[in-house]
This record gives sequence, structure tokens and C-alpha cells, in this order.
Amino acid sequence: MVGVIHITFAIILIVEFMMGILGNGFIALVNCVDWVKRKKMSTVDQILTALAISRIGLFWSALLNLLISALHPDLARTGKMIRIINFPLTVTNHFSLWLATSLSLFYFLKIANFSSPIFLYLRWRVKKVISMTLLVSLVLLCLKFVLMNIYIDIWIDGSKGNLTCSSSLSNCSTQFYGLLILNSTMLTIIPFFVSLAAFLLLISSLWRHLRTMQRSAPGCRDASTAAHVKALQTMVTFLLLYAIYFLSVLVQIFIFVVADNYFIIAFFGVIEIAFPSVHPCVLILGDSKLRRASVLVLRWLRGRATDAEPPRT
Repeated sequence: MVGVIHITFAIILIVEFMMGILGNGFIALVNCVDWVKRKKMSTVDQILTALAISRIGLFWSALLNLLISALHPDLARTGKMIRIINFPLTVTNHFSLWLATSLSLFYFLKIANFSSPIFLYLRWRVKKVISMTLLVSLVLLCLKFVLMNIYIDIWIDGSKGNLTCSSSLSNCSTQFYGLLILNSTMLTIIPFFVSLAAFLLLISSLWRHLRTMQRSAPGCRDASTAAHVKALQTMVTFLLLYAIYFLSVLVQIFIFVVADNYFIIAFFGVIEIAFPSVHPCVLILGDSKLRRASVLVLRWLRGRATDAEPPRT
């Protein structure tokens, strides 16, 4: 039974890794080819390309982490190796979350319609808003590294029996897990709330726009309404995936602290990886250029499969 569960988790992980790498690779490739042809790249394409590259790096970093932990478990527990493994994983995961958040902000500023001077100021400077968002996120990334180094040091000292952090080893472990939870939740939930705020404001913008249209032209569906609905569909899927990802992280930490149940931790780890694996498919379906390119690729693959079939006798 245990072997079957291991094999099932391994198959699901392989599928998720393949989906993530192929989906994000497709987004990056299409946008880069379009950039070479047109000699320019729009802001949304820049965000999508950077997001896809960060997630490809995230998958390879996670794969490297899994391989080292499986093949060299003793080496993976050393302080130096923990820092080496977690550095690329932390960086790529950080930019994956914040670039997805920047995409939500871009949709909000470009599609929403408010008469507020502050909103108009931000809308006219959407590129600067995105740049400043990512710049502020770097401060949070540095804070994350500081906290990570602190609780790694606490864990190493505690595992060696060095009780410098408190009068007992249990207090040392409590401080370690407290810092772990703080680092994994507080700094992860910030981009989620930023995306949620953009989503709610976009809903408010759509509601006000629909009220205006009902007064002026009842029953009319204009381009602005369609753009609102399309952006909201993309954002609500992103928020649902993000919420599942965040809850999976919380459950893994809670189970690790309370019960240390491997199978439950692995199960929610598989769910966690679904966020960067499934979200590229949503982005491809929501972007007209990427959707057209995916249709062309599917037609080409179907044609190749048809040509490869042996002739019937």
C-alpha cells in the first residue's frame, strides 16, 4: 500500500512538472519569438515572459531539491547545503508570486475605470507601478532571507544540542518553528492580499460601469464590459489557485510541527505544486496571442501524428 502511494505521488509530480515546464516554456517561447519579429514587447508580454522564466527556474530548483534530499539525505541536512538548496528555490518562488501579482495589478490599472485622481495617476504610470511593486518585493525577499538564515541557525544549534537560544531544546525548537511559520505565511500572504484587493476593485469598477450602461443604453454589452469580464475570469482562477497554494503551505507546516506525517505532507506538497503548473494553462487560454499559437501547435502535432500513422490495408 505504501509503495502504491509513493508511485502515485511520483506520477502526479512528474505530470505536474511536465505541465509546468511545457506550459511556461511555451509562454516564454511565443513571446520571445514575437519580440524578435516585432522588435518590441508589450508590458503584459514582459510580465508573462518573466513569470514563465521564474516558474521554469522554480521547477528545476524544486527538482534539484528533491534529488539531493532523496539521494544524499545526510548532505541535505547540513547548514551549508540547506542554504544552497533554498536560495534558488526561494528566489524563483518569490518572483513567481510577485510577478503573478504584478499581472493582476496591470489588468486592474488598464481595465478598471475610476475617476479618482490617484487611480488616474497610477494608470498613466502603470509601468512605474509594476517596477515599484517588484522593487518593494525585493525588500521583502531580503527580509525572507534574514529570517530563513535565523531559523536555519536555530535548527543547526538545536540539532547539535547547543542550547544557546533558550534553556531547553524544546524552547529552541519552538522558536525555530515560530520563525518558519512567520517566514512561510506572512511574506507569502502579502502578494495574495494585493491581488485580492485588485480583484475586488475591478469588480467594483465593473459594477459601476454596468450601472452607467443600464442608464444610458440598457441591454448593451460594450467592449469595456467584455474586457472586465475577461480579466475577472483570469484573476478569479489565479486567486483560487493561489488560495489553494497558500492553504497547502499552512497545512504542511502545521502537520510537520504537530504530527510529522509524511504522507499528508507529501499530499499537500503535490497540491502546492499545482499552482505554478495549472496557472500557465489559464494564462494561455486568457491571452488571444497565446491561444492562437497553442491552436497552431496542436494542429501541427495532430498533422504529425496523422502522417506517422501506418497506412491501412
